[in-house]
Amino acid sequence: MASSSNGSRIGNMVLMLALSNSETSYNALEWTLEHFFTPMGGGNRNQLVLIHAKRLASSVAKVSGPGATEIVPDVEAELRKVAMETVQNAKAICAAHWVTPLVEVIEGDPKVVLMEAARRYNAEILIVGSHGYGAIQRFIRGSVSNYCVNNAECPVMVVKKRKS
Repeated sequence: MASSSNGSRIGNMVLMLALSNSETSYNALEWTLEHFFTPMGGGNRNQLVLIHAKRLASSVAKVSGPGATEIVPDVEAELRKVAMETVQNAKAICAAHWVTPLVEVIEGDPKVVLMEAARRYNAEILIVGSHGYGAIQRFIRGSVSNYCVNNAECPVMVVKKRKS
């Protein structure tokens, strides 16, 4: 593993990024590529792992009564479509930076998926985007980034939305 003169590591790191189909996620990906990877792919030794947590259709389609089970396959198909688009978009962004990421789509709650994946890949940094919600919205929605900061075994970097 390479080190700088002050002993800090500068390569061979496993960087894990929480990937969703959102502007904040793609912004975090761009920021990561700009700050941790060499332009034109020259000498990149860091490994980028992109994790997309695909929610369970049953957790998204919270309906009951007659016909409730009929909607679940449609919701599942839409979730698969969004996951595929998200991965394709992320791979295109990475390709523009000459980076080939390892990409995994895992079904489940994003908070749980990210904690387990960070452990499994021995991530040295978990990178998440921030939607910039206020305290009330974070309380209602449940902030994935806040959960990661407080529960991950590795350092967590929260990339805020770029100012226009």
